[in-house]
Parts: sequence; C-alpha cells; structure tokens
Amino acid sequence: MKFKFKFNIELTQTQLIILSSLFFVLFENFVFFKKSYEAFHNVLFMLGLGGLLFVVISTLLILISNRYIIKPFLIVLFLVSSAAAYYMQAYGTIINDKMIQNIFETDTNEVKDLLNFTLFAYILFLGVLPSLFVYKVKIKNRGIKKEIISRLKLVAFNILLVPVLYLMFSKYWVSFFRSHKTLRMYTNPTYYIYSLGKYIDEKYFTKPMKFKHIGMDAKVEEKGKPKLVIFVLGEAARYDHFSLNGYKRDTNPNLEKIKDLIDFPDVHSCGTETAVSVPCMFSPYNRSDYSDKLAKHTDSVIDIINRAGVNVLWRDNDSGSKGVASRIKNYEDYNNANIKPYCKDGNCVDDVLLYKLQKWINDLNNSKPVFIVLHTKGSHGPAYYKRYPKSFEKFKPICKTNQLQDCKREEVVNAYDNTILYTDHFLDEVIKFLKKNEGKYRVAMYYMSDHGESLGENGIYLHGMPYFIAPDVQKHPASVAWFGKNFDINVSCVKKIAKDAYTQDNLFSTLLGLLDVKTKVYNPKMDIFYKCRIKK
Repeated sequence: MKFKFKFNIELTQTQLIILSSLFFVLFENFVFFKKSYEAFHNVLFMLGLGGLLFVVISTLLILISNRYIIKPFLIVLFLVSSAAAYYMQAYGTIINDKMIQNIFETDTNEVKDLLNFTLFAYILFLGVLPSLFVYKVKIKNRGIKKEIISRLKLVAFNILLVPVLYLMFSKYWVSFFRSHKTLRMYTNPTYYIYSLGKYIDEKYFTKPMKFKHIGMDAKVEEKGKPKLVIFVLGEAARYDHFSLNGYKRDTNPNLEKIKDLIDFPDVHSCGTETAVSVPCMFSPYNRSDYSDKLAKHTDSVIDIINRAGVNVLWRDNDSGSKGVASRIKNYEDYNNANIKPYCKDGNCVDDVLLYKLQKWINDLNNSKPVFIVLHTKGSHGPAYYKRYPKSFEKFKPICKTNQLQDCKREEVVNAYDNTILYTDHFLDEVIKFLKKNEGKYRVAMYYMSDHGESLGENGIYLHGMPYFIAPDVQKHPASVAWFGKNFDINVSCVKKIAKDAYTQDNLFSTLLGLLDVKTKVYNPKMDIFYKCRIKK
C-alpha cells in the first residue's frame, strides 16, 4: 500500500502575507523581544511590540509583493532571515549597511569559519520549512479588484491597530523610540531590508564620483641609508589583552623583553569592522568625514608612498586590502596558499607573511626606501583556535568551535589570548627580521590592529557593532612601534607621548612622515612621531 501526501492548501495573496508576517514576528525575532524585555521588563508591552512589528512587516509585504513575485520573494526572506536570526542570537550581530558590506567582501575562508550545525538547523527550521510551505501553497486567482480590496482591508486594519497600540502602551513608546533606538536594529527582516536598501543606494544609485588623485607632488626627501619600514596591520587585537597594557596574563613575553619597544595604550579605530577600518585608516579622511565611496575614489597613503618612488609591497593573510592596495604593483595574497609548514587546508598562520620576504628585498635593484605592509589574520574570530600553531596553545582549555556561545567564556578567552600570544611571537620575528637588515637600511616596525573584539561581555561576540553603540573593546585596538639604531626618531621622546590619545586618523600622515615623503597633503599635526623626529 502506498501513501501519498497531498498538499491542497489554497490561500489568497493577502492571507499568505498575514501568515508569513506572523511567522516572522513569532519565530524570527527572538533576540529583538529578548533585548526589549531586558529594557522594559513588561510582558504585555512585548505583545504591543509584536503587534507593531506585524504592522510594519505586513505593510512592507503588501507594498512590495504581487502575484508573480510573492513566492520567490518570501522564500528569499525566510532563508536570509533564518541566517540573520542565528547570527543575532549567537553573536549579538546587528545587520546594518556596514555589516552587509562585510558580507559582500567576505572571502571563502571566513565563510567556512562561520558555518556550523546550529546555523544549518536554524536555516532548516526557520528558512527551508516555511519556504517549502510557501512553495507548495496554491495562490487563489480571484482577480485584481478583489485582491486590491483585500489588501486595503489589511492596510486599514494596520492603520487602526497603530493608535490602539499607542493608547494601550503610551508610557512605553516614547522611551522605545527615543531612548532605545538600537532595539529596532534587531528587528528581522525589516532592519536588514532597510540596511540592504541603504547599501545598494550608496553603492549603485548615488551620483558617480570621479577618482581623486592626491599627493601628486609626493617625493622622498631623505639622505644616507634608505629606510625599510614594515607596517603590521593586525586583526581584532584588543589593547586590554596585551600584557604590555597591564593584562594579568603574560601574553607579550617577547615584546616585554624589547627595551626600546613603544606601546600605545590609547588608540581608537575608525570602525568596528575590517571593511571600514582598513580603507579608513589608510585614507586621507578622518572618521568624521569618511565614507566607503570617498575612500574608494581617492588615493590612499599607499598610493602616495608608491608614487613618491618607494618600493611598496602588500602581503595579505586576512581578507584583502579592501581596495587600499588595488593600484600598486606588488600585492601578494596568502589567503589560500599551500606553503608548509605554515598552511593547512587553506588556512595559513601569520608566519607565512615572512616567507621569502628577504629574497624579495634582496631582488630589488635600487637603493630606494622600502615600505612593506603585512596584513595579518591575527585574532580573527570566531575560530580563534585556528589562528596559531599548536605550540602556542598556552592557555587552556580552549573553545574549539566557531559557536562561541556554546563554550564557556573562559574557553573563548583562552583561545583568544593564545592568538595574542602568537601575535607577540610574530611581531618579535618581524623585529628580528628588520635587525638583520640594519646593515643596508634604517629600519622600523609599526603595528596597529584594525579594531578590537568582544569576547562574550553582555552576550556580545566578535565585532562589527554600529560604532555609536559598540562597546569600547571593539573600538580600542592594540598598537606598538619599534625603531632600529639609526632611525631618525628619538625613542625616549616617543615614550613620553605614547600614552596620549590617538586614533587611526593619525596613520595617514604618520606613515608619510616615517618614510620622509614630502607632499602638501602631509599634516605634521597628525603625525604621531613628528615632535620626536631627529632633524639632521
């Protein structure tokens, strides 16, 4: 005997919109209701928020969908919203336009680190199953007139519901809209739809911008031995987990032994995500006037240094230069390298960035200065345990999954601290490398992480929160510097000003100053080392 399941449900478009809107409110917005309850501690007001969210979602679907696109549109929404629900629940992620930019610029290795069974379970139950329902359901064809009337009735119901909700919970709404604006950022799918629209508008529909070349007058003004400067671009290294800054664990055993190392404990980033911080810190714009479009249509400090005649090399082991190094000749990507013993299964530890670097320098057939950027994978989460060789697993037990919320916080911190320990090793290796080149060059190393990281404080993990609400640990990266014997910087002088407050806005002119690049766009007031330069 054969049993055949028949799916004979037939709905109007409006009925499907109502059911879908209810599903989104009831099953895709757990984080929104959780955080709202923590803010107001009133169960009845949660019902009011649910009612308002239903009004917004259903009205949006009424305006956007028609008979021909309603099914595919809802299926896409369910699938995307299920993933959004997971990341908001697991990491406290807010999916704004900057996060959407991150998504489009994420490489395959980063994607792999974010995949896990729980994510697939969310997608199955909150994405695939409702999508199958939408796919199977039969849409009644009852004519345009009846459908319009049906939709107008729903709109009228929504319009009437809004003042009712206001009157029922009047004492809460003002606080919700004025004092708790961030709560709206957790609504699913409305906020990411808004953010996607904002991202698309800025990227594709705003007026085309002509590329702006700056520093056309750039030239190197130095005498004597040429300079060799290595800028190490860190990833997600927060300052307060460096023992140099008083952290209780010995995460910087090598750097603490270096007498002339300079630590900068008060540096703040331009953004809380790589896609913003990296192009911003190398751009001529301050955080207050920075935009992704401006940065992509203006020369970076890398372009200016290259134009001045410096030998420039960018080596990348993270997620690319975000357009910063797209116009220079020497760009090397190690993200999918297979160089033993540094790489395994497409994942390389940062020591790979020094692989045959000496040969590259030796092969230069000129006496010009050299500037090298080493973009490290550093403390990139959530798979912290993949960022260092086994020999650096000092702090145990560690979190061995990308589902940080499933680990004890101690395990997450242990794994993260091991990445800092490995960063300490890597920076020490860079300094040793530079010392070997002091015979031919005046050498220096400057390290700055792109942003910080959350490690489960208040249920927040990773980074990428909107800047105005992001915890300080996401905006407060680690930074150190080291200068060789004959470099024209007074180390004692720098140590006196190292504890002053700086931002990544300082980097543009600081790098120009370190390499003696003279240009009108150089601003000595923004050069951290200007006051401590030894003038000859």
